[in-house]
Amino acid sequence: MIYTVECSFMEPTREGEWNDFYSDLKLPALISVTGFRTSQRFKAISAGCPVYLAVHTIDGHEVLDGDEYREKGGGNFARWQPDITDWHRNLYDGIDRAPDVVAGEYLVLSQTGQEALTRLGLVPHALHAVAMEKNPKMRWLATAESAEFPPPSQFPDGVHIYAPMTPQLNAQRP
Repeated sequence: MIYTVECSFMEPTREGEWNDFYSDLKLPALISVTGFRTSQRFKAISAGCPVYLAVHTIDGHEVLDGDEYREKGGGNFARWQPDITDWHRNLYDGIDRAPDVVAGEYLVLSQTGQEALTRLGLVPHALHAVAMEKNPKMRWLATAESAEFPPPSQFPDGVHIYAPMTPQLNAQRP
């Protein structure tokens, strides 16, 4: 399943510290949780969406209900909470593993349908919301080479483009 966490951060003087915390401490802690398979963090380069997106591959919803998740990083945002806005969490099925988006690529998400992505020559994968906010109920995900991609201003509403902030972390378990 695909677990997404989205948010924006409203305090520019602390944003660098926030990003260091999330990328350098939180993601490695989460990938150590039994049931987390991959974790990667992104920053939006298009408008109209939360600035930050974390995409995780997990074994199932029960992973997020476990003590290990809570002990190793799930929900430990108290220090940052006053500055976090537009926070959303969703659990999707539809693909077994999140794509590994490398430097020079984008993650492209559509809330309006797969057609917006296929018109760009991308291969969309459908995601169905099954838990948490369940909003949007459907999303389509694709990856694209950034060098051959039109500028974000040319995309319709509901299509959001993200650049990777971190490499994809992978669990070192069988």
